[in-house]
Amino acid sequence: MYQIENVIRLKIYYFCKVNTISSNRKIIHVDMDAFYASVEQLDNPDLRGKPIAVGGSEKRGVVSAASYEARVFGVRSAMSGVLAKKLCPDLIFAKTRFDRYKEISARIRSIFFEYTDLVEPLSLDEAYLDVTENKKGNPSASLIAQEIRQRIYDEVGLTASAGISINKFVAKVASDYNKPNGQKTVNPEKVIEFLENLDVKKFYGVGKVTKAKMYGLGIYTGKDLKTKSEDYLIQHFGKSGGYYYNIVRGIHNSPVKPNRVRKSLAAERTFSENIASEIYMLERLESIAEELQKRLKKSKAAGKTITLKIKYSDFSVQTRSKTLPYYVHDASILLETAKELLYQEKMKNSVRLLGISLSNLNTGTKKEKEVIEIIQLRFDF
Repeated sequence: MYQIENVIRLKIYYFCKVNTISSNRKIIHVDMDAFYASVEQLDNPDLRGKPIAVGGSEKRGVVSAASYEARVFGVRSAMSGVLAKKLCPDLIFAKTRFDRYKEISARIRSIFFEYTDLVEPLSLDEAYLDVTENKKGNPSASLIAQEIRQRIYDEVGLTASAGISINKFVAKVASDYNKPNGQKTVNPEKVIEFLENLDVKKFYGVGKVTKAKMYGLGIYTGKDLKTKSEDYLIQHFGKSGGYYYNIVRGIHNSPVKPNRVRKSLAAERTFSENIASEIYMLERLESIAEELQKRLKKSKAAGKTITLKIKYSDFSVQTRSKTLPYYVHDASILLETAKELLYQEKMKNSVRLLGISLSNLNTGTKKEKEVIEIIQLRFDF
């Protein structure tokens, strides 16, 4: 009996500790508004106020980003350029300029670091900031977010939205609440109410497939989700079930990680015309492997798992992977493995895109970084 009571006390202690840690934190999620498209409109005044799609074309390719003027017509990222043009006949296509986007992103990030060193970039256009203890000595995370957004507008010329709350999950959900050019603060005492009233499709990590499954189980809102036991959610959603069980209760203790370890690097090409011949595919794979090698050397990375990505003419996607017993970053090895994966099974259709990615990278520890240098010397010999 005494042991059981101790176990119960320990569970209560850790539960309280978890929630105390969460509620004491002040996390901001900053998300730039239609970043790529907004940069194009910033650099070219003639594009301002017009529907813009970055990437793709009216004949080919996929949209990387869409301006808010284009989104009104239903144009979205990852949509084919052909469909985007049908939805919005006046759509203007702009070529991607990643060097320019990286340049602008670096300027924005420098503003973040004036407030805190705890900055975790998720991509070029969004990042988490932990301002629990900040360089400005400002106790209000909401005022810090407002000041950062104003500075981005004044110094860079772009608008940003922000979410502010006790953890990364709630902050990210909140940043989408008053887009564009707005912010939403969810105070500790309002977190549960905020989550209960949300449609589950708004939960970060719930995609189209999971949303449909939840709807099928009668789970439409956070309140519905909260009625389900952890065992029930794990039964229906696997390991993610435990994640859903916690987040709807405002429990998400993942820290803001300033040095996020890159998990993979990739290069891919969308072709101007669909390819049916494997000979032509091999030619394209050679240039893709060379591009990936450049990116790996620039990042000083190597990896073991090589994945071939194939997007067919019907937009279905297939991946084939192979893990090697050693780290690689050489184009010739990437290409040979990609060839092997290409011939692994017969193509089911003509191909519109091919890509090669390398994961299981050795970028985590000092020891692993030393391994990279050894591998590079061997390959460069």
